[in-house]
Amino acid sequence: MRVAVCVDDLGGMIFNHRRQSRDRVLVADLLTEAGKGRLLISPFSADLLGEGGATVTPQFLSAAEKGDLCFVESEPLAPHLDRIDELIVYRWNCRYPRDLCLDVEPLAAGLRLSERTEFAGYSHKIITKERYIR
Repeated sequence: MRVAVCVDDLGGMIFNHRRQSRDRVLVADLLTEAGKGRLLISPFSADLLGEGGATVTPQFLSAAEKGDLCFVESEPLAPHLDRIDELIVYRWNCRYPRDLCLDVEPLAAGLRLSERTEFAGYSHKIITKERYIR
């Protein structure tokens, strides 16, 4: 399974039951990453991705098969770590208020950084994209 997450500089993902931020260029990149495979998301993420291109299910991490891309905004990754072959981390490169942080440190989890790129977002000057693989 492949997983994508968005985090701030301190690993924050959610504040007060809302995503910290959103960016339409990042969403387009996420859809490109999904390619021809399935993009699985929780009902929480449905408003971010609109009507097309994603399968919405509460158990999306458990339903994912090899090659599927799961976009995770508020679920813990640690229980699924043994199934994660690739982790894409989008970094906002700023700090937001947070009360939920990413529960996995990619390098400590046995993943290795294979690629780091930066791109200009719509609402963020620079978004850093890191790809970790098993």
